[in-house]
Amino acid sequence: MADLKPPRLVGDERATLAALLQYQRDSLVRKVAGVDEQAARRPLVASGTTLVWLVKHLAQAELRWVLVRFAGQAVELPDDTVGPDDTVAGVVAAYRAGWSRVDAVVAAADLDEVCRDVGADPPVNLRWVLAHLLEETARHAGHADILRELLDGRTGR
Repeated sequence: MADLKPPRLVGDERATLAALLQYQRDSLVRKVAGVDEQAARRPLVASGTTLVWLVKHLAQAELRWVLVRFAGQAVELPDDTVGPDDTVAGVVAAYRAGWSRVDAVVAAADLDEVCRDVGADPPVNLRWVLAHLLEETARHAGHADILRELLDGRTGR
């Protein structure tokens, strides 16, 4: 697995957040590429976390935070429970499909714009949402790195 370093750029805040989030998205996808279907569903840690679940969870998280909470869209969120018909290719395709929807909302909004629906939690703006998604994706890409190393010894970003 290639060890691809994060992009280095001189850009504004929006471009930097977008580039780093996309790098982490791609990193997670690289972690599950080429892994055996059975292995991708195998829990190797006490929490039961699997590679397939990580991808499904992040796909749901992006849609929830950007489309539902930030944009206030009435979107049916995918379940992040791993079902018997889930495949690596299928969950990766669903994750990637969400990127264009999320990125379109982000591109059309101001980073200072406040989320429309965060429930009883304190209000946050789009800047916070993007920073949160960046840290959430990076954290789970790290989990995927550990799982992949446990499965077949492969490492890399």
